[in-house]
Amino acid sequence: MSKKHCKEIIEAFSNASRHYSDASILMHEAIARKVGLPGTDHKYLGLILQHRELTAGAIARLTGLTTGAVTGLIDRLEKKKLVKRKFSKEDRRKVMIVPNEENAMRLLGPIFGALTQRTAKLLSGYSEEEVKVILRYFTEATTLMKEVTDSLNNP
Repeated sequence: MSKKHCKEIIEAFSNASRHYSDASILMHEAIARKVGLPGTDHKYLGLILQHRELTAGAIARLTGLTTGAVTGLIDRLEKKKLVKRKFSKEDRRKVMIVPNEENAMRLLGPIFGALTQRTAKLLSGYSEEEVKVILRYFTEATTLMKEVTDSLNNP
């Protein structure tokens, strides 16, 4: 492959990646508005759901948000009955943030269920080998982004 052709491919890839990133942000903002949450609160709820329960400090470390911003996030999610604060039996000073999976699925399930179906339909147009390459790319790109995020959050 010539240097010129390689440069063109990298430029096209960068443009496609930027458009994908922009579309993702805009889609998640639209989802948040649709379900009555500000900004990226539903994405942070997704992180809490993945971990089953977290302390506010762990949420701050995971997201890079300040402790004040995490408190606001928890307050907003708790008001919508999407999480609850649970005191530790061993140490009452320790508060765990526990997601209400049923309420979260009731709120977000229809949107993400439809998105999952459309994604499956999209992937059905690719060969198994192509899907493996796409999966490998997303897995490695996610690792790269986590490394960049960590370096920015913990200079």
